[in-house]
Amino acid sequence: MIKKASLSILTVLIILGMIFWWQSGRVVTYGPGIMAPNEPVQLNLNAAEVFDFENYRLTPLADFEVHARVLSSKRYKRGREADLSPVDLALGWGRMSDETVIDQIHIRQLNRFYLWRVKQFPIPQREIETHSANMHMVPANDQIKRELKRVRKGDLVSFSGKLVRIDAPDGWRWTSSLTRTDTGNGACELVYVKGFKITTPE
Repeated sequence: MIKKASLSILTVLIILGMIFWWQSGRVVTYGPGIMAPNEPVQLNLNAAEVFDFENYRLTPLADFEVHARVLSSKRYKRGREADLSPVDLALGWGRMSDETVIDQIHIRQLNRFYLWRVKQFPIPQREIETHSANMHMVPANDQIKRELKRVRKGDLVSFSGKLVRIDAPDGWRWTSSLTRTDTGNGACELVYVKGFKITTPE
């Protein structure tokens, strides 16, 4: 009887695991239309108070609020960057939150970069560059970390926090971009996330 019960529990756990895996791989769709019309809100800071976090020193560079669509999500497990930022989100707003646009753009993330390519531009190239960004998410607590790991491609997310510079005792440094108009190395936002939620269209 005990052996049969153990097998039943194992079967249930396997089924639940398969359901979770299937759900986490699904793309969230809302149909045509701009889902996140507004650009991120940023207020640059001067001489903000530095604070310690996970044996690092964080310097706030700007207050930051975002409502955007998830173009891609990528988890990282190795290196000190992953200790601080286990998830990167490639995000889009304006027409980069419209499925009729983003369905025509091949998007992926690799080595902390957000990469895209098109066969034909659905909107001007510069609009793609200035209305999307890869953001290194540094969760302020375990609850936010869990929420970040739930995010799926296509989700709408809202979050607030700080753009930061991170310094290690050995001299290592990781610094956020402070503009959405840059591209290439150093163009990603490094966000200390103090509030985060997955939302639905208004």
